[in-house]
Amino acid sequence: MKFTMVNVNNLELGAIIAKDIYANTRFPIITKNSPISHKHLHVFKAFNIHEVPILINSVKKSVPSKTGEVEEVIVITEQVKQINPFEKKYLETLEQFKKDFSNWEAGAKIDMTKVRGTIFPLVEQVLQDRSYIFDLNSYSNPNEYLYHHCIATGLIAASIANKLGFDKGNTLQMAIAGTLADCGMSKIPKSIRNKKAALTEAEFNEIRKHPIYSYNMVKELPALKAEMKIAIFQHHERLDGSGYPLGVKHEKVSQLAQIIAVADTFHAMTSERLYRSKESPFKVIEMIKEEEFGKFDIQVVNAMTNLVADLPIGTKVELSNLEKAEVMFINQYNPTRPLIKLLKNGEIIDLSKQRSLTISRVITNE
Repeated sequence: MKFTMVNVNNLELGAIIAKDIYANTRFPIITKNSPISHKHLHVFKAFNIHEVPILINSVKKSVPSKTGEVEEVIVITEQVKQINPFEKKYLETLEQFKKDFSNWEAGAKIDMTKVRGTIFPLVEQVLQDRSYIFDLNSYSNPNEYLYHHCIATGLIAASIANKLGFDKGNTLQMAIAGTLADCGMSKIPKSIRNKKAALTEAEFNEIRKHPIYSYNMVKELPALKAEMKIAIFQHHERLDGSGYPLGVKHEKVSQLAQIIAVADTFHAMTSERLYRSKESPFKVIEMIKEEEFGKFDIQVVNAMTNLVADLPIGTKVELSNLEKAEVMFINQYNPTRPLIKLLKNGEIIDLSKQRSLTISRVITNE
């Protein structure tokens, strides 16, 4: 039977475990053919298990046996998962971007008409409904992370620009700049880009050159504004001088570069990578504001915070302990930690006081 590895954050209740799962134990902690339950989700979290093998499109159904008793059997279907129109367009865009990236690897120049036609339809949808931002990391996978990252960075950068009050033209320019910020990675050898082990100092220094390569690829594009080209060059610079490639600081780093930087950092930290698991958008916002304090423009960070945390009352969320709740009140001084009500028993919890709990995701499709 065919199976696929699924991140535990994306598991569906009832999906069937394809193989025995061990965790430095003599006997399996969960056996093959077990349907996923809430109990298993807690077990995965306790044993720090990030991915599990799941039978493809498996469900459990109850059927009558020969004796007339009802027994559960595993049914494997070949039906294609139903996807929403945005996800369908996103996946189409991803395939086109992969082809473009391959052409860049071979030395082709960037076709701005194609890039605009690829990314703009998604931008329009995200600007109309920011909840799509919450789903971007669920589309990504570690092996194709770079392509997903380019598209998502463009969409998030446009959303931040829109939140900051940019006009439509400059918002769309930010979408292009965000999408092309890492185009220079096409000039980095695949052996370095896809390396799972720790990079050597020489390899890391090569990675740090990608903003230069990106700038060289976009500098002659007449349809991209000069300030956007500078933003692409500076998108890994930080206000405290800790960035690259030049290590400039303060006012020498453009706000447009900071928009791409925050979008880039947010998507990177909320996505699963080959070398680490993803974090929730709410935790990432807190990390950017606290652990990375001084590196990013506060206006840009606040715009990103509002995009993520300014949730309508009644929004359904899942907590870090896997409980589901709805938002009751947003604390303007601590927007990532609202007042919430547990769906199972109606208990009211102030997340600003219950620091051990965080919102792990916004429920957009249930």
